Amino acid sequence: MRKITTIADVRRHFLSNKEPIYFISATNFNLLGIGDWVGSFRHINYIDCFDGQQRNVFVPKEKFPRDFESIEDINNYLLEHKEVIDFIGSRADGESAGVAAFLMFDEHTEEVCKQLGLRVAFPPAALRQRMDNKIETVRIGNKAGVPSVPNVLAKVGSYQELCEVSQELGNDLVVQTAFGDSGHTTFFIASEEDYYKHAEEIEAEPEVKIMKRINCRGSAIEACATRCGTVVGPLMTELVGFKTLTPYKGGWCGNEMFAGAFTQEIRDKAREYTFLFGEALREEGYRGYFELDFLIDMDNGEVYLGELNPRVTGASSLTNVAAFAHSDIPLFLFHLLEFSDLDFELDIEEINHRWSHPDSVDSWSQLVIKHTDESVDLLTQAPRTGVWKMAEDGSIGYDHYSYHPHAAENDQEGFFLRISGAGDFRYEGADLGILITRGRLMDDDFQLTERARAWIDGIRGQYAGQSLQDPVVEEVAVSHAVGGGNFKIL
Repeated sequence: MRKITTIADVRRHFLSNKEPIYFISATNFNLLGIGDWVGSFRHINYIDCFDGQQRNVFVPKEKFPRDFESIEDINNYLLEHKEVIDFIGSRADGESAGVAAFLMFDEHTEEVCKQLGLRVAFPPAALRQRMDNKIETVRIGNKAGVPSVPNVLAKVGSYQELCEVSQELGNDLVVQTAFGDSGHTTFFIASEEDYYKHAEEIEAEPEVKIMKRINCRGSAIEACATRCGTVVGPLMTELVGFKTLTPYKGGWCGNEMFAGAFTQEIRDKAREYTFLFGEALREEGYRGYFELDFLIDMDNGEVYLGELNPRVTGASSLTNVAAFAHSDIPLFLFHLLEFSDLDFELDIEEINHRWSHPDSVDSWSQLVIKHTDESVDLLTQAPRTGVWKMAEDGSIGYDHYSYHPHAAENDQEGFFLRISGAGDFRYEGADLGILITRGRLMDDDFQLTERARAWIDGIRGQYAGQSLQDPVVEEVAVSHAVGGGNFKIL
């Protein structure tokens, strides 16, 4: 095949692709709609968000009891499930079963994929694990010239030690452990009392990141490190810690994408830092899709590196459906291209320039809705996946089935992807579902709008549950639930 040199070449190649490509994860949320761009693309999922209506989503019918402790556990379970093995085998071409992409995977996943004849379209799990270390992120950022919030990296054995090593940072601190979801592993320490609430987790770590607490707003930006350079998407705002959405202080619960996110100066700085970080990742041996969280200091406009996610993420659902992606190609196709055997040479500078223009960014928002109460019950009713409409009085109603956020045509419509359905346990931290809609859901002060609150209330109102009435049964239910509130499945 001739060398790929244009976006049209990339589109043509993937639309006519015959090699099976799989996204294997708990749900298909992260890569909604990618199948429209890639021939022979299938999702293999644990949770059926579509009640069997979506042809390119395969969910094994028989479920075997298993306590999952991570997304990796879920993916390994799927890959070792007979129905999945038979499905992959039925689409294989000789010894080659195709390509597998994941939200998360480990060395065991790699081993099983090799046995099945699947090629993993990501750098090795060991390298991704090293890149996923928040301490390592600081070091890579420093090397690339991408600054973090003023911090120290140290082993902490007591509150006194914490105060000693962080003396120059002041008394109001943020402590992060090397791994884990920020909503669970970020601790705000302004007193000895605060410290002792989290002392066990902090002192168990060989090294923690200790930061000065700043008045900041969260943001996210996705990119893809390729052999031709790093392709950079737009800067998005983050919804963090809203009590109506998540029980976790500092927990991610959504994003907004719109042309005026922060100032032009901040957007340009974040894009520049992301490109530099992507080039630094290439030097480390990492290539492909990644996301950076930036902290925007609202007092002085400084842009600080927050953390690296070396993978597709919860923000990918917006990045890959926005106008810039549909006028060219979704960011994930650059990732697939990088891990293909194709010879390509693309003008990344031109693409980045085009994607940075405000006219290339339309407005989208998403809400990740968790169960926030401490109660545990069994769901007897849940809203269907598809397009929902909001009436003038703020009430919502189901309109029609769809698999794609674009089916929501205006800001009074929303695409809802159901995660927890009838027959599932509803417990604190359980993911109920994700609402994606056009327009903003926060105001300029980063507070939820009335429309956002109406959507949250409306979606919650579609759920109903039956009390378990037994604390022991409740405890067992949570321990056996997917995620169990202990890890993200999105």
